[in-house]
Amino acid sequence: MMDKNDIEASVLHAFEVSLEAQLKAVKRLRAGLVEADTRPRQRLSQVDMVFDILQRAAQPLHISEIIDRVEKVHGRRLERESIVSSLVKKVRRGDRFIRTDRNVFGLKEGK
Repeated sequence: MMDKNDIEASVLHAFEVSLEAQLKAVKRLRAGLVEADTRPRQRLSQVDMVFDILQRAAQPLHISEIIDRVEKVHGRRLERESIVSSLVKKVRRGDRFIRTDRNVFGLKEGK
């Protein structure tokens, strides 16, 4: 059975986590990286999140910048090696993405 101190610590931890999430959301809104709409979002694949970021940027970006922006906009941290591998495969297939330099990706024309 939990004693009073354990319960108190658990409640405070829950508040802390909640407030951190709220602060993160406010910072994203303030930075203009997220539209302030209330529509439920459909869960995007990692590649779709990268596509969204590159569309917003309207220019090729280094993978480090892509990963940072995905985290700010979509709230998910991508694994660098995994997403680079996925993007390189898409580039080789001619599917939506181009590679303009080492670890720099953009969108094919007309996308």
